[in-house]
Amino acid sequence: MAPALQISIPTTSTSTPPDSKPYTQYHLSLQLPLRAHKLQKRYTDFTTLHAALLAQTGAAPPAPLPPKSWLRRTVGNAALTEERRQGLEKYARGIVEAEDGRWRSCAAWRAFLNLPAGTSTLNANGSLSATNSTTTASGAGISDPTQWLEVHRQLKQHLQTARQQLKQREQASTAQAQHARASEAKASLVRAATCIAQLEDGLRAIATASQGDDDGGWGGSSKKLGQGEIRRRRDLVGAARKEVEGLEGVLKSLGAAARGGVAGGGVRTGAVASASDAAALWQGTSAAGAGAKTSGRVLGGPVKETERTRELDNGGVLVLQRQVMEEQEEDVLSLGKTVAKMREMGILINEELTVQNEMLGLVEQDVERHQGKLDVAKRRIGKIS
Repeated sequence: MAPALQISIPTTSTSTPPDSKPYTQYHLSLQLPLRAHKLQKRYTDFTTLHAALLAQTGAAPPAPLPPKSWLRRTVGNAALTEERRQGLEKYARGIVEAEDGRWRSCAAWRAFLNLPAGTSTLNANGSLSATNSTTTASGAGISDPTQWLEVHRQLKQHLQTARQQLKQREQASTAQAQHARASEAKASLVRAATCIAQLEDGLRAIATASQGDDDGGWGGSSKKLGQGEIRRRRDLVGAARKEVEGLEGVLKSLGAAARGGVAGGGVRTGAVASASDAAALWQGTSAAGAGAKTSGRVLGGPVKETERTRELDNGGVLVLQRQVMEEQEEDVLSLGKTVAKMREMGILINEELTVQNEMLGLVEQDVERHQGKLDVAKRRIGKIS
């Protein structure tokens, strides 16, 4: 997966201050998932950053910083300027693309890129780093609206990963594989719950910031959101929390079903239910319905298993059913909101058509009045001629 932040130094320029010597500026291009940002930095800014990273992390970044030239200057030297530009670009990309995120987690790096203080640090694979996740969870959350959306995308990825791991856990044939998949699913759900806590804290901070004045910085007016957008984001967080609770219920039911698969002698018979066990659950059902109508669905008879209900006990099926019913209720509510909006749009269109018809009537009256005047003028002209 590509890094969430892509950095490059495509061009350079020469700045000539009125009271000092000219110097070379390096144009940094930052590409985020939802925005692009450009910065201009001097070589001394990079040396200051390098010293701060060494002091805060105790280790040098992956790529070396281009050395300073004491006998030559980049101003007026195109070859040296290009060489240093490539070296600085490699230095910055090394920090962004490194698996170790300690340099990206430093305050000096965020200050160098003019990132907001609440911006979360992202690993090379696009996930939250452990250091920043702890800091954000204990702090004020995600206070930047754009970063909030990035964390929400990560939340959806965690939920998707948890669903896939639960599916793999259902399809696993050994107890060891099932335990491994269940542990991975639990870890994904914990990460999702952490993201939800960050999103909730950040949404409260964004709502508070939206009620006050802009505080400047990179975010600017983008930190202010309308009440409708804030409610929409709260609904997204609420839906994600319900999904996490439903997946945790399914995981618990799977664990209970696995613990129940023990024989009388205390020896585990296997975590996967056999075909005979499944048939024993419905023993006698076919005999009871022998004289009934065989076509169609039989009340109380066995229903076709799906991937979501296979190997679930009664409690797990009940939790899954409740989750499906909640999803259906949310869909109905969403459909109701859509119908209500269409109704409002229809009323507005009707009112607009009424106003337009009235205006057309006034125009028609003016046309008739002017036509009468033209007829009178024509008759007078006829008399004169």
